[in-house]
Amino acid sequence: MKTVQEPHAPLTGPALPAGRGDLSHGVVRALRSDPGDEIRLPSRGAADEADPYGEDLHLALYLCYELHYRGFHDVDSAWEWNPGLLGLRAGLERRFLDALRADTGRGTGRGTGLEDAFAGILVEPVEAGGLSGHLRDEGELWQLREYAAQRSLYHLKEADPHAWVIPRLRGRAKAAMVAVEFDEFGAGQAARMHSRLFADLMRDLDLDTTYGRYVDVATAEMLAIVNLMSVFGLHRALRGALVGHFAAVEVTSSPASRRLAEAMRRTGAGEAAVHFYAEHVEADAVHEQVVRRDVVGGLLEEEPWLEADVAFGIHATDLLDARLAEKTLTAWHDGRTSLRGPL
Repeated sequence: MKTVQEPHAPLTGPALPAGRGDLSHGVVRALRSDPGDEIRLPSRGAADEADPYGEDLHLALYLCYELHYRGFHDVDSAWEWNPGLLGLRAGLERRFLDALRADTGRGTGRGTGLEDAFAGILVEPVEAGGLSGHLRDEGELWQLREYAAQRSLYHLKEADPHAWVIPRLRGRAKAAMVAVEFDEFGAGQAARMHSRLFADLMRDLDLDTTYGRYVDVATAEMLAIVNLMSVFGLHRALRGALVGHFAAVEVTSSPASRRLAEAMRRTGAGEAAVHFYAEHVEADAVHEQVVRRDVVGGLLEEEPWLEADVAFGIHATDLLDARLAEKTLTAWHDGRTSLRGPL
């Protein structure tokens, strides 16, 4: 039996969330045990029958990935590299990535056009829609709170998933990536870290700033967005896709942040809530140029065969963002919560 005195069983970190199906229940059950015990995990092929965008698969995958970040309360750190759990994770990843490649129409074969990928995200319609447009024009404070609660799954660890790619890059791409990440991490000042600024935003919205607090109410669509960053970041073979994802985030961030800052002002959300997005309007406008010119350009100068992977990362990001927007706006237009449960 495991004891809390064991050096590899930290009492820090968020609590384990409730499972949402056989896969995630199986992972939760395993993580509550000692990694040396005889625990039956879901089979490696169990993911093959799961919805690749569904609640069960994405919570199971999220649980596996969080072991590489902050872990969970009273979960033995040795689970991070448990062979059985890694095998299950590989099956979950395969199911997710296969679906993304099919649904974006983008494999990783040579010749997939990067220009087309950027064209889809560089030009906005005159009246930008989506989540940020709705929140700017007619969003209510309760909707802003729901949006922030979901986004906290990423923003409370903002830039962490992208840092995985740094040792996989070299030359101009690496130097530029580090420069952008330096800004994301507050340029050496803890109070200016973007994750800290988002926690301040959450306080203005009367939300709990505890890391992982809102996993239980987050939708599969939000979990998939966070998981995309992790699967790209944790696999060297997907370094091009991670760079594409990062480029998509930086290209679209500044105009969306401007709309969200306006939403926060209009609803009287608070000074810190406005500041988080106002900060991103200026910073990400600069980052966009650096990422496109030096991170993407530097990578493809060194490894031109990764162009299709970069394009795949952009298209996959766009696809998952659209799924979250559609799910959330449908709920709000029906006058109901977009979350799995009340805040």
